[in-house]
Amino acid sequence: MNLVLDTHTFLWIVTNDNKLSTKAKKYYLDKENDKFLSGVSIWEIAIKISMGKLKIGEPLGLFIEKHAIGNSIKILEIKHTHLYILESLPFHHKDPFDRAIIAQCIFEGYQIIGNDKAFDPYPVERVW
Repeated sequence: MNLVLDTHTFLWIVTNDNKLSTKAKKYYLDKENDKFLSGVSIWEIAIKISMGKLKIGEPLGLFIEKHAIGNSIKILEIKHTHLYILESLPFHHKDPFDRAIIAQCIFEGYQIIGNDKAFDPYPVERVW
C-alpha cells in the first residue's frame, strides 16, 4: 500500500509524539507499505520554521535527510499534473498545503495517514 504522511503525521512520527494513533503507527511501521512525504510538506515545514512557528533544531535539509530518507520515507515530488486537480477540487478543506497533498493522493491513488477529518469528503482513503 502507498501511504502519504500528512505533515503533522510526519512530525509526530519523528518526535515520537503520543498524538499519533495506534492504527497510524501500525500502518507506518508495516514494512509492506511504501511511505511518502510530499514535497508540499517540506514546503509547509520550511514556511513554519521561517515564521517561527516550528523549531526542528537543525537545518531543514539535514532534518529531512535524517528523518525521511533515513527511515525509508520517499519524497513525493510535486508534479504539475498533481496540481491540475486543484482547479476542480471542492473547498471542503481550506488549507492550501493540505489541498495540494489531497490532489497528489487523488492523482497517484495513494492513501493518506492523517488525523484531519476534513480529508474525508475527498476521494482519498484516510488512515487514522
